[in-house]
Amino acid sequence: MSVNVKPLADRVLVEPLPAENKTASGIIIPDTAKEKPMRGTVVAAGPGKTDEPVTVKVGDVVLYGKYAGTELTVDGKDYLIMRESDIFAVI
Repeated sequence: MSVNVKPLADRVLVEPLPAENKTASGIIIPDTAKEKPMRGTVVAAGPGKTDEPVTVKVGDVVLYGKYAGTELTVDGKDYLIMRESDIFAVI
């Protein structure tokens, strides 16, 4: 997948994974009760700062904070752009 957005410095472009539709026990979650997803796939990453290179790479599935990043829409798809420090883990 190619996106015409190139993050600068330590910023990362993430495509959020869809929110869960069911709980582990099989209960269907209505749209009004769904929480914002906190997992996504890295689709682009900046080069990093001179003393801190970016450690995530395109294709990594990451966990990030609930209110991390700035939402943006490119070619009809929703993305988040955030600093690498907003990412908690690679899963």
